[in-house]
Amino acid sequence: MAGAGLRTTAWRWMLCGGNGGPRAAWSSSSCPGCGPPGPGVPCPGGTRPVLNLAPAGGTDPSAHLWARYQDMRRLVHDLLPPEVCSLLNPAAVYANNEISLSDVEVYGFDYDYTLAQYADALHPEIFGAARDILIEHYKYPEGIRKYDYNPNFAIRGLHYDIQKSLLMKIDAFHYVQLGTAYRGLQPVPDEEVIDLYGGTQHIPLYQMSGFYGKGPSIKQFMDIFSLPEMALLSCVVDHFLGHGLEFDQAHLYKDVTDAIRDVHVKGLMYQWIERDMEKYILRGDETFAVLSRLVNHGKQLFLITNSPFSFVDKGMRHMVGADWRQLFDVVIVQADKPSFFTDRRKPFRKLDEKGSLQWDRITRLEKGKIYRQGNLFDFLRLTEWRGPRVLYFGDHLYSDLADLMLRHGWRTGAIIPELEREIRIINTEQYMHSLTWQQALTGLLERMQTYQDAESRQVLAAWVKERQELRCITKALFNPQFGSIFRTFHNPTYFSRRLVRFSDLYMASLSCLLNYRVDFTFYPRRTPLQHEAPLWMDQLCTGCMKTPFLGDMAHIR
Repeated sequence: MAGAGLRTTAWRWMLCGGNGGPRAAWSSSSCPGCGPPGPGVPCPGGTRPVLNLAPAGGTDPSAHLWARYQDMRRLVHDLLPPEVCSLLNPAAVYANNEISLSDVEVYGFDYDYTLAQYADALHPEIFGAARDILIEHYKYPEGIRKYDYNPNFAIRGLHYDIQKSLLMKIDAFHYVQLGTAYRGLQPVPDEEVIDLYGGTQHIPLYQMSGFYGKGPSIKQFMDIFSLPEMALLSCVVDHFLGHGLEFDQAHLYKDVTDAIRDVHVKGLMYQWIERDMEKYILRGDETFAVLSRLVNHGKQLFLITNSPFSFVDKGMRHMVGADWRQLFDVVIVQADKPSFFTDRRKPFRKLDEKGSLQWDRITRLEKGKIYRQGNLFDFLRLTEWRGPRVLYFGDHLYSDLADLMLRHGWRTGAIIPELEREIRIINTEQYMHSLTWQQALTGLLERMQTYQDAESRQVLAAWVKERQELRCITKALFNPQFGSIFRTFHNPTYFSRRLVRFSDLYMASLSCLLNYRVDFTFYPRRTPLQHEAPLWMDQLCTGCMKTPFLGDMAHIR
């Protein structure tokens, strides 16, 4: 059992490392990893067991490369323990920043997709209603009605280039991930994407999304409600292109966006949910448990949502009970976020029990009362809830969290429902083996690239091809078109970078808090920066490690 535990530890170090984990079979020769890779480089780290990367005298270089390849395959197989496929917990809370809940006195919440989690069955309804609005009110072709909602087409966090009708995935460095650009429902060849952007995959920052994900020509789809919007946009473009119909890209984009907006403005979505709350609202009992526990431990609660009172009231009665307002010290509806956080001009208005507006001036925010609109500056003045003792949860990184963290110093928690599914995929044996071998193969390419004879270049080209195939396989495990919402092939996505920037904590649902004490301290894991790579498993196999614990680990197989 001890050996299995050590093997698990070694595997974890390898997976967390820089560019690829262990490199090849163990031997007692000198270590080329300490300097430029290749034969004949002395190792300052001594002669303890290291990887033999240099060919023996007279050995064909290509045969040597393939031998190292096979050694690496065996090593990766040996380092993957059976229990490796259950490392991550989908119900965990993940920390970007250290935060102690004992310091938090006030908890705030958004409503949609935060307190109330909705079933995916809502998305086909939104898609179908908006599609029919386009046909019946905007006079779009009847042929669009043949399209149904495809839940497996798009993912959250994608960007849409309005003038090019291009839906695509962009990484944290503003590069388009090749193979993830679609016009309509058809993939756009990589060469065409590069040509469209002046010979590069890079999108200049001034063309990118602004602070709230809405740039001059590119829109980022950040909330879960945008999934049916992306699907409808792609279907409409597909119909126009497939039938050779001319159209103005900006007009089409605006019409689809307006049709989706009409579904919300006209209250259609609210009606569907109110009609069958058992079908559409998930984890209501868990939401009640979270709120009750916080109140029982003396925490103050508030709600700030863009949804109307009648809708929120019915949903909260379903999840919590008729006296749900007694759990909250302040309730604000139709807040008009994100302008609620930046616009000082809009005053609070009180609503009566029937939801009608009152005209009296608001000088304090009372428990059990309902308020509409307002602004954060009056909220702070009236409540004196400021700084890191406030923790606010929401699902929209821009509209819910960005201003609160960057401008007001609140702690923030992001609700990312997709996290649960992605972690379950990460925990599969197929993903673990694919990623680990991909990392190891990348390491081989990095160290063996000094072999530049003709036969060696053919070997390296074969490895590059295999690596690309592995990346595509790994991507397709999450979504065939766009992959994971958190990563491109290697880099974090634009969405993922914003998640780290705007949230202290993130989790699949609010119910994840039930797994922790109310005074629990969350510590972010120290992940390696590139210049810290020698401290990680990626360098262990070179024999260069001086740290005793890590040096000892180099002997583990």
